[in-house]
Amino acid sequence: MATELLHSPLPKSATDLLGDPIEDSHPLWLNSSKFSDQEFDPESYILDLRTFVPFDTLRSELRSHLGDLKHELVELINRDYSDFVSLSTKLVDVDAAVVRMRAPLLEIKEKILSFRGSVEGSLMAMQSKLKQRAQANEAREVLELLLDTFHVVSKVEKLIKELPSVPACCSSGNLNSAKKSQLSNGISSQHIENGTNLRETQSMFLERIVSEMNRLKFYIAHAQNLPFIENMEKRIHNASLLLETCLVHCFVDGVENRDAHAIYNCLRAYAAIDNANSPEEIYLSTVVAPFIQMVIPHRSSRAVGMSSTDDLEQEYERIKQYIRDDCKFLLDISFTENSGLHVFSFLANSILKEVLSAIQTGKPGAFSPGRPAQFLQNYKSSLDFLAYLEGYCPTRSEVVKLRAEAVYIEFMKQWNTGIYFSLRFQEIAGALDSELMITSLVPSQNSTTIQQNSQNLLLRQSISLMDCLRSCWADDVLVLSCSDKFLRLFLQLLSRYSSWLSAGLNARRARNTSANTGSEWAISATPDDFLYIIHDLKCLVEEVCGDCLGHVLELLKLCPVEILDLVKQSILHGGNSLRVLQPLVINLIVETLVEKSLEDLRQLKGITATCRMTNKPLPVRHSPYVSSVLRPLKAFLDGERAVTYLTSELREELLHGTANEITHRYYELAAELINMARKTESSIQKIRLGAQRRAGASSDVSDHNVSEIDKLFMQLFLDIQEYGRNLASLGIDATSIPAYCSLWHCTAPSDKQDTISF
Repeated sequence: MATELLHSPLPKSATDLLGDPIEDSHPLWLNSSKFSDQEFDPESYILDLRTFVPFDTLRSELRSHLGDLKHELVELINRDYSDFVSLSTKLVDVDAAVVRMRAPLLEIKEKILSFRGSVEGSLMAMQSKLKQRAQANEAREVLELLLDTFHVVSKVEKLIKELPSVPACCSSGNLNSAKKSQLSNGISSQHIENGTNLRETQSMFLERIVSEMNRLKFYIAHAQNLPFIENMEKRIHNASLLLETCLVHCFVDGVENRDAHAIYNCLRAYAAIDNANSPEEIYLSTVVAPFIQMVIPHRSSRAVGMSSTDDLEQEYERIKQYIRDDCKFLLDISFTENSGLHVFSFLANSILKEVLSAIQTGKPGAFSPGRPAQFLQNYKSSLDFLAYLEGYCPTRSEVVKLRAEAVYIEFMKQWNTGIYFSLRFQEIAGALDSELMITSLVPSQNSTTIQQNSQNLLLRQSISLMDCLRSCWADDVLVLSCSDKFLRLFLQLLSRYSSWLSAGLNARRARNTSANTGSEWAISATPDDFLYIIHDLKCLVEEVCGDCLGHVLELLKLCPVEILDLVKQSILHGGNSLRVLQPLVINLIVETLVEKSLEDLRQLKGITATCRMTNKPLPVRHSPYVSSVLRPLKAFLDGERAVTYLTSELREELLHGTANEITHRYYELAAELINMARKTESSIQKIRLGAQRRAGASSDVSDHNVSEIDKLFMQLFLDIQEYGRNLASLGIDATSIPAYCSLWHCTAPSDKQDTISF
């Protein structure tokens, strides 16, 4: 093998003998340097190459590269052959060397294991000692806690016992004993030197004792379920009771003597032990309750001759005066800034609580909405009283806190405004509904007087509506907390009145009252009665969209702008629901007047019979009925009610609307009469011609008499001329009415077709 390696031809090197480079026989895509990378993956490499190199080409190139590597290996061996051969000779006695190296390694391993065992033993011993030390520390902490607890209990007892000795020290002048006592209690002698009174000194002692009691509570909380603490529970309980008793006496004494310093210290003591209820209850029972019981005595304890009214206004005034005179100094102390006394709420839990209890027991009827007027008066007086109490709160946050108190919420729950509104709803809506159920329009007493103010309402139904609308926002009816309900009632009243009018007008057109209960008034109403409705609608719209709207927006001015916009839109919509009824009423008046005119206009049909008189010449005068056609309209417009209640705009609207409708009906009747006359004339002519042929008369014999149709046209022409003059007397230009122009062209002679003249 070695011989083969020695005599085998050497592969070509990177350069030939002449130094020229030999072209690389491998393609560029075969990068052999990647084969020596540690992260080289043959499979992924082959998969990447197969995407653009055929498999056979890849295989052949790899085999070629393998051959090159073998040739390179042979070249290396031949070049360093001597070193390669001597390699085997240098590896002699390798096993003996391994044995010699193993002995010291085993020795080192034994030493390491021995040292490791000793270290683990030391570690376990140290951990045991640390555990014992921790247990000892815990035991020491518990012992220190118990000792501190014992010392604090003893100190509290000592301070409480020394509390009564302070006035003796202060009054005897024995400065040495006083000094000892003060030093033992931690209070400087400066208070006595400055003449601090008994109550203030006691309150300061109590505040100091309270601080010690808080420390005691902290110790007890961290030393629960310990026998030592359980054995001391009785002493602790007795000390707490004695401290509470002393605090009560000191606080009551300070309140009775209005000692601001003593009260301040006592309240700080109560706040320190988180007991805000006790001073509130003490102040309620000792100061507030006796006076409130005098103002609002219990119902069972009232004297026989005392008034039993449930009004609260006078009682509230007396209570306000009492608060100003006797309670203000305590409230000012409790609201002292940065004092920590914000936990107390004497306004709610002392004053308001007793007032609520006194009203519930002494005047329970004050909360009853069964008497709406008295209920509303008491409710407003109560809101004013609450606003007075809130006036003592120095900040907005204090006001919010007062309103969140349980007593405040309970006090507000006593006023059942929902039931109150229901009663007012029945009262207001019932009053309007009873008026609208009347079967006829009932004018008020002043509606018959022509000289009255035109802005006044004329019908009882309208007056009742306005009274009800104003009642919704009256001071003696409205509750602002229910303003949304009163607004809904306000709109419902407008809708009820609008529905009543709409139903009546529809029933008048249909001539049917069986399906519309409450619409009988419209059947029996005259056009003059509908003038009352037009006048009232105008006044109602002006009032609702004017003064009523302004009054409501003024009452609700504290609401957000978005709410005010919605309220304004809803009221304007209610006013518009009345405004749209006015054209309907005007149309109904027009229909009524047109019906009356048709009674005379139907006499037009009698012209045919008159014209059939063969011996009668052509007419030269208008028919008598023409003068009566516009008489109902003229009589209506000249009537006292129309002159008084119709504005010039409405008068013109009624006049032109009625005249147009009457003229249109006139044209329809005249056109029908002319068509019938022409058909009849045609039939008569045929009969006459047949008779002449049978009699052998000459066909060109003319009838010297005027024909019936000529008489008819002449009479109609004379009538419409007179009708046009009657329209002109009312101030209407007949040529402006399309129906009149059609009537003129239908009846006028051929020489007068182009010019309309009367």
